[in-house]
Amino acid sequence: MPGSFRREARYYLTMRRVFASFSIRLVAVLAIALSGTLAHAQTLVDPSKVAPEFRQQAEKRRAEQLKQIFCNKEAIDQKIAPRDKPQFVIDCFDKLDDKTSSPPSDISATRK
Repeated sequence: MPGSFRREARYYLTMRRVFASFSIRLVAVLAIALSGTLAHAQTLVDPSKVAPEFRQQAEKRRAEQLKQIFCNKEAIDQKIAPRDKPQFVIDCFDKLDDKTSSPPSDISATRK
């Protein structure tokens, strides 16, 4: 009997360690997975909140951000394959530059 008690105790401790190790790994994997999905998007630059000497660069950055959002939305709307999306966005940028027109300035119109 004393031998069987030791075996059971050893089995219990081993299973406890395995479960603890599994739990820690599961929490780590979930934390990593959720951190990617819950990441915040880069906010639009607000030129009015930038120092006057950097305002012109902030306006250019905001225009680029709006173009990028607009072109990405166009790619989604036209159901462009992920492998073709970068080239589509580059072509969209070129078309916007050729027209010398900017995408809609109302960002709510470009987001879903």
